[in-house]
Amino acid sequence: MTKRDVIRSVLQGKRTAYVPWSIGFTREAKAKLQAHYGCEDIEVPLENHLLRLGNDIGFFDDLGDHRVRDVFGVVWDRTIDKDIGNVEGCVLPRPTLDGCQFPDPRALRYFGDIPRRIEAFPDRFRVFQIGFSLYERAWTLRGMENLMVDLVEHPGFVHELLGAIVDYNLAQVEVALRYDIDAVYFGDDWGQQHGLQMGPRHWRTFLYPALRRMYATVREAGKFVMIHSCGDVDELFDDLIQAGLNCFNPFQPEVMDVWTLLPKYRGRLAFFGGLSTQRTLPFGTPDDVREETRRLLALGADGGYIFAPAHDVEGDVPLENMLAAIETVQSQPGYRSGD
Repeated sequence: MTKRDVIRSVLQGKRTAYVPWSIGFTREAKAKLQAHYGCEDIEVPLENHLLRLGNDIGFFDDLGDHRVRDVFGVVWDRTIDKDIGNVEGCVLPRPTLDGCQFPDPRALRYFGDIPRRIEAFPDRFRVFQIGFSLYERAWTLRGMENLMVDLVEHPGFVHELLGAIVDYNLAQVEVALRYDIDAVYFGDDWGQQHGLQMGPRHWRTFLYPALRRMYATVREAGKFVMIHSCGDVDELFDDLIQAGLNCFNPFQPEVMDVWTLLPKYRGRLAFFGGLSTQRTLPFGTPDDVREETRRLLALGADGGYIFAPAHDVEGDVPLENMLAAIETVQSQPGYRSGD
């Protein structure tokens, strides 16, 4: 089986010869691995199973002084967070879309490198990514505090804003589906360390109808739906399954009981993530990392699981710990013979 076949089987809830993986890294962490492996593209030595396509957040214009601007006009301060940053200012100071013009969702820059990437890694499962795909795009444009107030005082505007974001996303999906992709991956953080940022009632009122619309489009095209939402959101799993979700990431052990949830939902929802990025990777020993990785691989051996850290590995993680996870998954019995 190719890596592509293995992921398809996992998403269908089937048992495979080994547990597949896809490990991501921030810029600082990636630089450590590039130096270690002596190559620019670490995708080759990592042997990841997912091929990430598109641009998940939006292309950035460098404004200098550690500030960048995304395609929606939002300015980000990257003084501390070198990969994304913190929002600066407010693109929508009032609860209206009057005068607001979204960027072109069909621009070639989102899709131009897809053929080259597929040619370079033809055996991998192809995932078109749309980051900040709903709630996050809304609050980055409107401001977090403003949007929270809008949920109560301007619900009509919130529905209009989310609807416009869905239209934008689905225009991107329409183009992405012209390529030989396998899944669409929507990124949108809803959770905190405990519970939802906006609460379950507002989530179901505002976000759920929009999610159903996006997921249905992908599923009707015969593709898989994958999402990323950081935080404590497992109370939403049944709703998300009903909406059409196939795979949930990042599966954080700090905020949810991964050991109970994976067996509970196996066959209905696959999980992607699980290795602690708050405790084990930055603060554990290489042996701690190996042990937790082996436990997760054993948990996922019956299917429905893609191994990964619970988030992109940060720069404060020792190289030895990164390599401990990578070498453990690559040394699984059945991997080389099933590759």
